[in-house]
Amino acid sequence: MDFSYTEVQQMLQDSVKKFVVKNYDFDTRSKIIDSDSGYSEENWKLFAELGWLTVPFSEEDGGLGGSAVDLMVMMEEFGKANLVEPYLPSVVLSGCLISELATGEVKGEILEKLVGGDLQLAFAAAESGSRFNSAKVATTAESNGNNVVINGKKIAVLNGSNADELLVVARESGGESDADGISIFLVNPSTPGITIRPFTNIDGQKSSEIDFNEVTVASSTRLGEKGNALAAIERVTDKAIVGISAEAVGVLETLLQKTVEYSKTRKQFGTVIGTFQALQHRMADMFIECQLARSIVVMAAMKLDSSSGQREKTKAVSAAKSRVGKAIRKVSQEAVQIHGGIGVTNELDVGHYFKRATALEIMFGNTDYHVERFASL
Repeated sequence: MDFSYTEVQQMLQDSVKKFVVKNYDFDTRSKIIDSDSGYSEENWKLFAELGWLTVPFSEEDGGLGGSAVDLMVMMEEFGKANLVEPYLPSVVLSGCLISELATGEVKGEILEKLVGGDLQLAFAAAESGSRFNSAKVATTAESNGNNVVINGKKIAVLNGSNADELLVVARESGGESDADGISIFLVNPSTPGITIRPFTNIDGQKSSEIDFNEVTVASSTRLGEKGNALAAIERVTDKAIVGISAEAVGVLETLLQKTVEYSKTRKQFGTVIGTFQALQHRMADMFIECQLARSIVVMAAMKLDSSSGQREKTKAVSAAKSRVGKAIRKVSQEAVQIHGGIGVTNELDVGHYFKRATALEIMFGNTDYHVERFASL
């Protein structure tokens, strides 16, 4: 089987590499993180010009094709640079849900603005106690004539404080964990009754808690059929999991590279530590973990692009996330250990990669969760 990249994928990879070399050194990234928005609007517009915002979408929706492998290629390079721009929440999660559920002019108008770099979106789904279960939704949406009244609280909403529109998951019928009855509404964050409390995650990226208190929106803001959004949420989440797994591979490969370079210059007792056999063995183990992680992410991306059933696709995604999670713990912790105390300081980029890897291990389900999900399928 040929695992080499296509010409388009190589172009994507090269364009990200060139952007990083020219525009995204460690000091520049640090200034972006410290800004109010936590990302660069100038960079975001450049992403649009380079066509990166079209990658997750089909050609029918004005995208590059919607291939999970294409997304994997780009997200891995994002990981190597530790990019903080909200590509995952705005484009991969929210954009793909718009693509799956919205119709007509609404779909065309939103996607056009999104891929043009003129719109920021956020996916408000997670709740206290949901523990990665997309079907556990306590936020309610009750019909009131031609309107819907939303009540509830969302946590860990990535890009929530920057979003021009929120995709809010709410229950219109059924019990708190029922598969049926879940809808998504497109809600303007300035709507009365919405309270957004932004905060910064451990990896420096922006997130929010959002309260919905008697928030009234038109029924026409519902995306897709009433109470039938769960399947689309699960499909898009699986695609996002492959994306962040690929990003994690990029993060880990950079940690390995920086650790090997450091071991060639750091001296103890007058000797370069890279000559110590014990450390050589540990770095060899890090290399093996990186290769195992890369292989299983490629497998999961190819499975998503195949004609396999949804069950088999979900199994492949959980297998990849659980394997990548093990690699994250091994590689990132070894990188910090070999660097010593400087490895967790803000002055060295290794500490920032470590924090991002830690966040990625938890996102959309940690290692233990995906081992259990795989076993249950």
